[in-house]
Amino acid sequence: MSKVNQILQTAHQRAEQLQLPYSGALLPDEAYELLQSLPKAVLLDVRSHAEWQFVGTVPQAVNIEWRSYPGMVANPNFIAQLTHQVDPEAVLMVMCRSGARSDEVARLAVNSGYSEVYNVLEGFEGDRDGAGHRNSLGGWRQRGLPWVQG
Repeated sequence: MSKVNQILQTAHQRAEQLQLPYSGALLPDEAYELLQSLPKAVLLDVRSHAEWQFVGTVPQAVNIEWRSYPGMVANPNFIAQLTHQVDPEAVLMVMCRSGARSDEVARLAVNSGYSEVYNVLEGFEGDRDGAGHRNSLGGWRQRGLPWVQG
């Protein structure tokens, strides 16, 4: 079994275990591997403009804000922007800060006609550590995957 097929199978198993309505759940390094290996793979970063500007971005990602800072107000044009920028036949991998907003978007994407949708667990910054800080417990940045600041 190829590495890509192994990743997809593991992601599908996680979705079954967690009873998710979308295709699967990926760890950041698995998402990066798929991004490099599958021509139709798209990493969708749904964090806010403030997060992209001040925390960092993934160079290959499509950035569409799901909720705006301050106040985390929902983007009323999200679906229109998504369908304009990402083919519904793409392997869509959704990422946010820690995996919660991306879960919401993954559910919405499935309901909007996207057939292969994955949530990126841990997100860009991962979970909070004992001191309440991010970027030390999982996440895209902590795992050393490509990203840029500002």
